[in-house]
Amino acid sequence: MSVLILLLAVGAACCLGFGFVLQQNVAHRAPRADFLSPRLLLDLVKVPRWLGGIALMVVGMALGAAALGQGEISFVEPLLATNLLFALALSRKQTKQPLGRQGWSGLLLLAGGVTAFIVAGQPRGGEAVSDPTRPWLIIGAMVGLALLLTGWARRTRLGSGPTLLALAAGLLYGVQDALTRVSGERFSAGGFAELLTGWQPYAVLLLGVSGLLLVQSAFEAASLRASLPALTAAQPLAGILCGVGFLGDRLRADAGALAWEAAGLAAVVTGIVLLGMHPAMPRGAVAPARVALQTS
Repeated sequence: MSVLILLLAVGAACCLGFGFVLQQNVAHRAPRADFLSPRLLLDLVKVPRWLGGIALMVVGMALGAAALGQGEISFVEPLLATNLLFALALSRKQTKQPLGRQGWSGLLLLAGGVTAFIVAGQPRGGEAVSDPTRPWLIIGAMVGLALLLTGWARRTRLGSGPTLLALAAGLLYGVQDALTRVSGERFSAGGFAELLTGWQPYAVLLLGVSGLLLVQSAFEAASLRASLPALTAAQPLAGILCGVGFLGDRLRADAGALAWEAAGLAAVVTGIVLLGMHPAMPRGAVAPARVALQTS
């Protein structure tokens, strides 16, 4: 286990968690007419607090990209899922809520699940899959499912819509992480010439913007409790599937290791749900009439 990769991934999780809270503080006050519209981003960009949250997210993504460039996605993704711990820390400061039994249980499950998965799986690199159809099948399935969830969310809107949008965004971000790693490998092999002649960096940009719109629409429509747990759970699962599915990541596959890996992932998801539903997470109730965002 590389200490550098660990520090990069945890630093990325810290920036992402703080950034998500700042973004949701602003996005939930956006006009309802902006739901799933590019106008939402144009409105939000006028608010300094939201821009601060985006700046933190960009730093987090850069640190995450550096971690992915140094290590296996199956190792980095579970660490990135700890962003919820940092989001809860900032939310606790805002709401003055103690952790309590639920908070400590979620924290232990998330941290223990990440540790169990990494120790049992011992993620290591390998040769990327040579079959060119497999990456497209896996990426197509992820993106297709994200589109289905988005369409369903558009119909349900303020019901299960925010959770579905967060799930869709998590899938896109997981694929983005995988393609970020591929882009880094292309850059290492041939510099900018090699990087810019591939389709991967452009897909990374498209996935990032699409995921951002989905996340901000989820933040606009409901509290962090309804959106961040789904986002945080879906992203590492999608990333690990891409890593093992076509990037060549290897995990221990004996019966005992598989059982611990499955238990670790289950603990991670359970911990994420418990932390995401913690009373410290801001409710961000949607006001009945919101026509403009404050820019101060």
